[in-house]
Amino acid sequence: MNKLIIPCVYMKCGKLVKGFKNGRVLSEDPETFCQNLSVKGADAIILFDLSDGDDEHEQSLLMIRKITRSMDTPVYGAGAIERLEDVKKLLYAGCRKVALNMAKRSNIELIEEAGKRFSPEKIYVCADSLEQILDNLKIIKENTSAAILLGKLFVDSFSEVPVIPVINEETSVADILSKPGVFGISGDVINKNGDDLFAIKDEMAKAGIDTAVGTSALSWDDLNPDANGLIPVVCQDVMTNAVLMVAYMNREAFEITVREGIMTYYSRSRKSLWKKGETSGHYQYVKELYSDCDNDTLLAKVIQIGGACHTGEYSCFFNELIKKETGRTDPYSVLQDVMSVILDRKDNPKEGSYTNYLFDKGIDKILKKIGEEATEIVIAAKNPEPEESKYEIADFLYHVMVLMALKGLTWEDVMEELANR
Repeated sequence: MNKLIIPCVYMKCGKLVKGFKNGRVLSEDPETFCQNLSVKGADAIILFDLSDGDDEHEQSLLMIRKITRSMDTPVYGAGAIERLEDVKKLLYAGCRKVALNMAKRSNIELIEEAGKRFSPEKIYVCADSLEQILDNLKIIKENTSAAILLGKLFVDSFSEVPVIPVINEETSVADILSKPGVFGISGDVINKNGDDLFAIKDEMAKAGIDTAVGTSALSWDDLNPDANGLIPVVCQDVMTNAVLMVAYMNREAFEITVREGIMTYYSRSRKSLWKKGETSGHYQYVKELYSDCDNDTLLAKVIQIGGACHTGEYSCFFNELIKKETGRTDPYSVLQDVMSVILDRKDNPKEGSYTNYLFDKGIDKILKKIGEEATEIVIAAKNPEPEESKYEIADFLYHVMVLMALKGLTWEDVMEELANR
């Protein structure tokens, strides 16, 4: 199993701060700060929210949502958790895991409730003493998937559950990662190398410890570049299958892409490497990489952050030349197309539009219609023929999409949440 290198950051009121006691601002731009950790080799980021009260916590939740949307690296949310609703809000903000602080007695019961509601895979615990773990070991094993240990005081002897030690003092990272049950390491011992976390991974490789570094079934020498030493790369969105762009790689760009998991190209005009997103923040996280039958063209399937095109468009291929009806419907494309029309009505109202009528009437009217359409589905479902149900479900989805547009939600948000369940 690959051992994970996990920086941790501390947030208060939507800003990143250095630690628990001093309020020094680390960055006025937490989104870019965390995104930089992501592309420099972080396998995940633990984000402790130190906010006091609901207002401060809401500010942090808004920033956490921006952070999780700006990268593909998992965020583990911790801190400011008092009730099940707080766990839900962190998960809805895009955190892949939520860690409950066991120093709060009220969180002991919450661990079981959260594990049953959201699944143990999404729940971690934070502990700063061995007693906190041992006294509640059965609950932890049944309802969580790992423990974040604040310090290394009992890493040597503890292997009851998988652990991530958060270590702020000087120590050997290799010694910690070699302990039974330790699957990752965090804290200042990692943060200090935040500009190049791959350097830590190189050190671990020398110590015989496997970390998350990309590999390829084919090396550059197995490929067939052109006379200039370049191979064209077709880049495709792994979620939508839309073709995003075409660019080129040389040997170095290929090897960096494989190793770091971020698309890196060679610019023929500038005669230099360029990591996609380095200036815009619109990085491409590699999910799949293929070679064609002649090994002279690559296909990369990626998670695209923002738009792929330098014009700001999602894809470089937006100039329509020919379009004919296919007689086929891709469900996701249909949902996206309808949502695009709804958003256009929202931004550019059209007289007589039913969609604009709903926006004008506001959320209460929209919610009333959703309730009515849900009832219509129930009634239609009693009919043995499916046609009526089909119509009512389509009406229901349309009104839900109007609500999504009003709340600023996208189908990507909804599909991501479904995929995480």
